[in-house]
Amino acid sequence: MKMIFAIGFLSCALFAQPLPEVEREFRGAWIATVDNIDFPTKQGLPMDEQKAELIASLDLVKTLRLNAVIFQVRPAADAIYSSKLEPWSEYLTGQMGKSQVFDPLEFIVNEAHRRGILVHAWFNPYRAYHPSAKTMSDDHISKSNRGIVRQYGRYMWLDPTDPAAKKHSLNVIADVVRRYDIDGVHFDDYFYPYAEKDEAGNNIDFPDHANWEKYKASGGKLDRGDWRRSHVNDFIASVGRAVKRIKPQVMYGISPFGIWQPMPQRQIVGFNAYAELYADARKWLQDGTVDYLAPQLYWETGRQNLSFPVLLDWWKEQNTKKRHIWPGVATYRIGRPGYDADMIAGQIRITRKDPLTLGAIHFSFKSLRNDMGGIQAKLREAVYKRDAIIPASPWMKVSSPRSPKVTVARSADHVRASWPAANGAFWYVVYAKDKDAWSYSIVPAAERSITLSADRKIETIVVKSVDRLGNVSQ
Repeated sequence: MKMIFAIGFLSCALFAQPLPEVEREFRGAWIATVDNIDFPTKQGLPMDEQKAELIASLDLVKTLRLNAVIFQVRPAADAIYSSKLEPWSEYLTGQMGKSQVFDPLEFIVNEAHRRGILVHAWFNPYRAYHPSAKTMSDDHISKSNRGIVRQYGRYMWLDPTDPAAKKHSLNVIADVVRRYDIDGVHFDDYFYPYAEKDEAGNNIDFPDHANWEKYKASGGKLDRGDWRRSHVNDFIASVGRAVKRIKPQVMYGISPFGIWQPMPQRQIVGFNAYAELYADARKWLQDGTVDYLAPQLYWETGRQNLSFPVLLDWWKEQNTKKRHIWPGVATYRIGRPGYDADMIAGQIRITRKDPLTLGAIHFSFKSLRNDMGGIQAKLREAVYKRDAIIPASPWMKVSSPRSPKVTVARSADHVRASWPAANGAFWYVVYAKDKDAWSYSIVPAAERSITLSADRKIETIVVKSVDRLGNVSQ
């Protein structure tokens, strides 16, 4: 067997043809745990069955050529992981606070990374109790610190204007960032809650009255809406600072409701998240607070006044800091009037028209698992035809990964390239030049070799490292 050695950072200038551009796209799916939407499929499953469900989910993610999961770790002031700050979730064991040896977050991070799949930890920052829950432990926040919790209709909610509530949620998020090898911190569209109704059908105002009166008594000049938004904005910014201080390589993303405010002149109508959820998502994007925004554009492509491309274009126009915009797509709506797998595929293709919108996130995972409308084949065969790394984030200042040193062994049947682990690598891109042209494969960092058929008459192999932020070794 003949042995030759190659260096992973060989200059492209040495070759008659340049190395091909690697496909880049953020391809995500939300895995929701609240009310057992996606995981676990029912409460009280034994450890082995919980593990099997997560493995099956990750294997499907790999098969569909997605590269990220957004895993809900804090549905409602409870934990889908081992925490000293909040109780184990009822959605795992059937009883809030009942401990289990198995840590789903630790498990999914390890297994996902082994497959080259990113894990963003999804938190609900304010929801304290969900109406689907049936149990409550003695260490739940509503008992241990009742003063920061508000009963709101069927829900309990941490008061966004209470400094102690904000500090508690920030501590929970920071604890996860410190202890787990996650790739991102993620919020969805819940800030102030969607309006609950009283018995007469009228909207219930959120009970932050005491703090509002204190604010006015102190000489505050903001109106109540701006005051509420200022507290949400303060919390959003503080989370971003904390995440980057603890681990600069962890991304920060938010998935707001798809409409910032109705703008009939732009053919945008509907729910006003700015006025009703007190979520100024445009500010977070324009301030550069987030690394990516994933507005939930859960409407048909051609729907009048709620058109997917019209809304996407509006968000792009607001993106003055050039952050990523990776919209949420409504895979869960496949089968409803006007919605099918072709529409989802078409919306993903629309995101590819701009380098700042190279990505989409599917809600929710069970829509993919249940293969609604044949979505699996559509994604695998028509949309995600080959693997991709994520777009780079040049504003995130981290060291580039090191290039590996590659050993290539040839035999009569195959050519095998192997390399030791390279510092900072999350994926490797293996380029191979045969008699015709260059080609490439993307492999997870857990794999450190590739075998190619000798029939291809491979002339050269080059391996580059790629980190979890999409930075390629030089």
